[in-house]
Amino acid sequence: MKSLRFISAEAFVSNAEFARKALGGVAHNLFPLLFKASYLLEQGEVIHDLVKNWPLADFNIGKLLGTTVDYQEDLSHRTCSVCLESCLTGLRDYVLNHSSAYMKKLKVVDLTGIKDVEVQFCECKKRMGRWTRTQLLSKLCLELLVYLQQTQCNPGTSEISIDVLIDLYVTERNYELVVQALLKKCYCPLKICCVALRSDNLALQKFFYIIKLTDPPLLRKLEIVHNVRLEMEHLEILFSSIHFPLLMSLTLPARTFNVRRFTDADEGILTNIGEKMGEMTQLTELSISFSILTGRIRKLLSPLKTPLKMLDVSNCLLNHADMAYLANSFHANHLEALDLSGHNIHDLYPSTFFKLLSHSSSVLRSLTLEDCNIQDTHLNMLILSLSPCQKLQEFKFIGNPLSSQALKKLFTFLCELPMLKTVEFPVPRDCYPTGITYPIDDASLCRFDRRKYESVAEELNLILLQANREDVKASTPLFGSYDAAVEETNSELGACLIKSFKETLEKFTTSLKMS
Repeated sequence: MKSLRFISAEAFVSNAEFARKALGGVAHNLFPLLFKASYLLEQGEVIHDLVKNWPLADFNIGKLLGTTVDYQEDLSHRTCSVCLESCLTGLRDYVLNHSSAYMKKLKVVDLTGIKDVEVQFCECKKRMGRWTRTQLLSKLCLELLVYLQQTQCNPGTSEISIDVLIDLYVTERNYELVVQALLKKCYCPLKICCVALRSDNLALQKFFYIIKLTDPPLLRKLEIVHNVRLEMEHLEILFSSIHFPLLMSLTLPARTFNVRRFTDADEGILTNIGEKMGEMTQLTELSISFSILTGRIRKLLSPLKTPLKMLDVSNCLLNHADMAYLANSFHANHLEALDLSGHNIHDLYPSTFFKLLSHSSSVLRSLTLEDCNIQDTHLNMLILSLSPCQKLQEFKFIGNPLSSQALKKLFTFLCELPMLKTVEFPVPRDCYPTGITYPIDDASLCRFDRRKYESVAEELNLILLQANREDVKASTPLFGSYDAAVEETNSELGACLIKSFKETLEKFTTSLKMS
């Protein structure tokens, strides 16, 4: 529902030429209202001029686009390229605006409230993802510096200092640009303040260099993913040389830990890492997927002084002792998101899994059990385990060998979870050829009876419909959930993988020739 004020604001900004000329006479407290209206209508020129002449002390895009009294719809998930580029260029031109420096109150710009999602509702259909926002802001900061050095500006311009809070995404392709922007931060009126850092496709030396430039004491979230070859000894060096007092969320790349190769020295390194993590008193989210941590979860997590709210230990080859620790630890009662994918939970540790869910049931919002070998015979136990989880909003269990009938029974139960919004379910086993083995390899993943699958999916949606649960979105993402960051940089990451594969083949060929 739009208020009369918001409808009037839409009418005002819909004529861009008129609105831009009239901004000088607009009351300062109306700028936030006009900004959201302009964003909704994708009026890039008006957005630019609003930011260029911003009269307030702060500019928080998450709050500006979020639910407001005048218009309840949250627009922060619209990463519209036209609108965001206009915001950032408007910010640059705010510095260069010839109005008196005494009139400029802006001190903090917060760009961290933007949410990257799969479906864009803006008319242009062009999203500006996190990587591109990082690239553009760095470019604008450097251009601004060059312009200020070459041009005689208002003397007050040099006194402008605006902290720009942003979630940076750095890969090999934008590394040099971001490094230059961070190195010259102290000279630029727009000062990049990195609140969250995602690093991918980057050599270790470059990763260590850029993380020091980001001002680590301010970091709240650190994601080291995919093509950053960080191993346990590197992680120990990182935690020993840099302190992260505000870090709340940590994601480590696959194969950071591998207990199969552990020596006595490695046990000591793991202990040190656990102790360093224990010093991060704000840490509540941890992702350590695709590491081999058999029998070591206690050693890694027990030093933590703050209970985890999110834990991803997918494909970590956990044993019964690991699950028993998780079920009995103080983390269990606080887990809001849990990923145990890749573990044969019902055959290896059914009772501890049940205990873990019962302890976390009062707060658990997201549960992922992909490729867990959940079969029809396990269905009653699964339903019993999920029954207390009345706050569950998201349940993902693709890759499990469940039949059509089992899925129908499960969906009938899921309708009873009042807060459930998202379900990711597998292609039924009976849609695949007889004799298919799980986990299904990529080559066989798409070789199923699509007509039969569509029929089953229709029946599952009918179950939701008959239970008045149209609010639940059910889907089967064969290759995993949407990842905005990977989607944006997939061409670069793909090229990196091909290069790595080629280098491996060349080394193998060379070794064959030498032998």
